[in-house]
Amino acid sequence: MSLEENKAIIRSFYEALNKQDLSLLNDLVAPVYVDHTYESHGPESGYLNEMYLEGLKQSLTMFYKGFPDWHMTIEDIIAEGDKVWVRFKATGTHTGEYHGLAPTGKKIIETGVDILRIVDGKVAEGWRVHDHLHYFKQLGVIEYKGFPDEVK
Repeated sequence: MSLEENKAIIRSFYEALNKQDLSLLNDLVAPVYVDHTYESHGPESGYLNEMYLEGLKQSLTMFYKGFPDWHMTIEDIIAEGDKVWVRFKATGTHTGEYHGLAPTGKKIIETGVDILRIVDGKVAEGWRVHDHLHYFKQLGVIEYKGFPDEVK
């Protein structure tokens, strides 16, 4: 596949997530998918693809219940070989329960980088670099007071 085709696949992937149309994942995610960030693996780890996709869909459904207006914007997209790098910005309002955290009503902004590998026209591997600390600070779960030498 060309670099432009790979970028188009990733754009479609983000569009499906923004529309919260999880049925499109069947067409966009490879039968064997490895998530290096959260260490969720496909069939080679004993999970059947259908079970993995269902688990992914369930996780996203729970996430969307917590942040029903979640939206990701591609800020930059670069393709090289079979990989696509995406610098993204995401926003959402915490209006539903999320991992046991009661709704805070707070709007959050997340920035990060996804690196996604395309195999046979589908996302086969993924890595995400983002700031979980900042994410939880915005929700009020973590209070940052400064480095120890700065706190009086």
